[in-house]
Order: sequence, then structure tokens, then C-alpha cells
Amino acid sequence: MNRISIIGGGNMGGAIAKGLLKSNQIAAKDITISDISEKTLNNFRVISDEWKLTTSNEEAIADSEIIILAVKPWLVEKIAGEIREKTDYNNQIIVSIAAGVELKTLQSLFSENAILFRLIPNTAIEVMESVSTVTSINASKEQIEKICLIFEEMGKVFYVENEKLLNAFMALSSCGIAYAFRYIRAAMEGGVEMGIYPETAKEVIMQTLKGAVKLLEENHSHPENEIDKVTTPGGITIRGLNEMEANGFTNAVIKGLKKSLP
Repeated sequence: MNRISIIGGGNMGGAIAKGLLKSNQIAAKDITISDISEKTLNNFRVISDEWKLTTSNEEAIADSEIIILAVKPWLVEKIAGEIREKTDYNNQIIVSIAAGVELKTLQSLFSENAILFRLIPNTAIEVMESVSTVTSINASKEQIEKICLIFEEMGKVFYVENEKLLNAFMALSSCGIAYAFRYIRAAMEGGVEMGIYPETAKEVIMQTLKGAVKLLEENHSHPENEIDKVTTPGGITIRGLNEMEANGFTNAVIKGLKKSLP
């Protein structure tokens, strides 16, 4: 069993904790969550009375094999100052989800010998459907496999050798989930304008997206191939697609993704 401490119980830290709780690899009693807010910790107590909760980061990492830094980027230096002297760099793995904080920066904050991972998940980790992108330094093959295995149970994991690619993956998945929600909202509004009740429109759109994903998975096809099956000459679908493109659909998506790069 791996003992894991999560420093920061906010949206992402909380999502990771809830995902780990649902997995088969980590027992609740082996998860420690630290947060400065007692209110946040009380919310975790409602979910489970088995995991360990504390306001002390030093206490949180005491017996952990894996330390997850689930804090905002500007708090990483402060947290490092609290725990760097208490970290066993030979036996403890540090996993940071702080966007934009590079491995070389983490090394300078902890130790040149620290076993460090950067991991970019998205909030769907809570429901075991995350995309998690991972890179590392000073990690052995076995340690890389360990981290990937833990997060693979909560979605798909992509390990990248080139740290610079992490930001592109983050735009596609971590930021991308928000863009998917925005499409759903926009399509709901369109449905309402056409006379469908909002909740019904949402259900229709969600099932449509599930079906689209399933077709790509089952057929191993390119999206354009599936589009061709729906767009008959002179039909309504091609008119709708052309209108979206005329209003900058593809261009807006690409520009939005590129703007998401740190």
C-alpha cells in the first residue's frame, strides 16, 4: 500500500482525494489531507472518517511515501519552506500539480536529489475520468510506473519525456474540460431558444457527446470521417457546420487553447 499526503484540500486537491477514495489501490486510512481551513477539513470528515486530516503540513508528510502538492503556483515556495527539511529525499516522492512551476524550480525549492513529478490532471479525476499528464526528474522506471498506475485508475495517463509539452497537454485537458462545459452551456442556450427545456437540452447534449466519443473509440476513426457520415449534400448539418465556421468556431477553439499556455 502507498501512503499518500495531499497538501491543499481545494478544488483539485479535493478531487484527487475523492478519486483516490474510490480507487482500489489506496485505502482511506493511508490518505492524509492538510489544509489551513478547518471548514475545508470538516467537509472531508463528512465524506469519510477514515482518512487523516490536519492543518499541519509537516504532520501530513511524516509517514507518507507520496507527497502531492495540490496548491496554487504562488504557494509552492511557502509550502516548500515548511516541509523541505522534513522530507526524506531518498524515500519520499513529491508530486506537484501546480501549473507552470517547472521541475528545475521545484529542485531549487527542495533538493537537487529530490524525486519529483509534475502531474496535470483535470477535475474529472473525482469521477475517475481524468486526463492526467505526467513528467518527472530523478525518478526510476519503477517510480514512474507507480505514479502512473495510481492515476490510471482515475482516468487516462500520458507520460511525457519533454516537460515543455506539459503545457500543451494542460491546455487540451485541464483547461479543456472547462471549454467542453462552455460548449454544453452554449448548446443548451441554443436548445432553449428552439423551444427545449434547459434540463432536457442538457441531457440531449451530454448523451450526444457520449455517443460521439464512443464512435471515435469504437471505430478508431478521425472526427472528420464521422462528420462525413452525417453531412449529406445540401442537408441541414452542413449548413449548421458552415455557419459555425463562418463565425470562427475552429479558429476560436485553436486560439483559446493557445491562449491557455502559461
